[in-house]
Amino acid sequence: MSLRPQKKAILALSDGTVVHGQAVGHEGITGGELCFNTSMTGYQEIFTDPSYYGQLMMMTYPHIGNYGTMPRDDEARKVMVAGVITRAFSWEYSNPMADRSLQEYLEDNEITGISGVDTRQLVRHIREKGVMNAVISSTELDEDKLVQMAKDWDDMEGLELASKVTRSEAQTVNGEDEYRVAAFDYGIKQNIINNLNERGCTLRVFPAKTPVEEVKAWEADGYFFSNGPGDPTATAEYALEVVDFAKKSGKPVFGICLGHQLMALNEGLKTKKMFVGHRGANQPVKNLSTGLVEISTQNHGFAVDEDSLDDKIAEVTHVNLNDGTIEGLKFKNFPGFSVQYHPEASPGPHDSAYLFDQFIDMMKEQK
Repeated sequence: MSLRPQKKAILALSDGTVVHGQAVGHEGITGGELCFNTSMTGYQEIFTDPSYYGQLMMMTYPHIGNYGTMPRDDEARKVMVAGVITRAFSWEYSNPMADRSLQEYLEDNEITGISGVDTRQLVRHIREKGVMNAVISSTELDEDKLVQMAKDWDDMEGLELASKVTRSEAQTVNGEDEYRVAAFDYGIKQNIINNLNERGCTLRVFPAKTPVEEVKAWEADGYFFSNGPGDPTATAEYALEVVDFAKKSGKPVFGICLGHQLMALNEGLKTKKMFVGHRGANQPVKNLSTGLVEISTQNHGFAVDEDSLDDKIAEVTHVNLNDGTIEGLKFKNFPGFSVQYHPEASPGPHDSAYLFDQFIDMMKEQK
């Protein structure tokens, strides 16, 4: 860490826990649901993942910022997290491909953060108590005021956030035009678009609240429902109409993360808020068809409720080996499948890239 002078900052949790540290990024006050990510690399991809919109991101790996930032690593057009919490923040970087430091990156995106705190102790606290809201401040330093602010912050449960991160108008992203895919942007990551383009798909990426008639006019060969933030039951209030259309079209349907949850909700299954959630690049997932274990990247605080599962509606294809959470479904009433984790993220190996190939094969077979 640099020895440069630093301003004080406070992290206050809604249960009354208060932690002092040094301010990083943009000076100010920010708040949201406090969650943690166990990845050792990829902080820029994490900070720009739209699924983290409105959340405070705490990194368990101690050194954050040491390789700077670069435009090619952005998953979206701006930083999506509400704030950043680290153990040791690196003001300098040694990566020759980087164009600026993490400090400059956070300042440019007006993201407030705190460093110099024991993140692993805080993770143990959250794992015991469950996720909760928190506030980071480098301007207001009254502990009681900040704790009360954290208590008053909106809970993630019931929040509709996909419309906050979606694009404002439909966009065509050209591939080889072998397959036409209608993709719904609830917070779609750039690497998902890249994976489909590389496999010959031309995408028409639609905003979250696009009317069904506009989607129908594009005459897609397949439909893709993306990841995104917030409570899936809140997003479902407007999204299920187009999910239902895609299902009844008879064309292949693929969903990731929030898209997976929306497809399940459309079939009458239920979702639930998780006690802690899965956020990291080393989550073991078992493919029940092959028996193989995939090392996956995950980012979700909601999951499909296994108690609502109906064998006549869907078959579980993947499970999380840490807690048995449903990680994949194959639907029986239409040609569709979905996964809770992120096959595009490639946390080292490419264990789950076959899922994109599976979607392509379904479209090829139908054509």
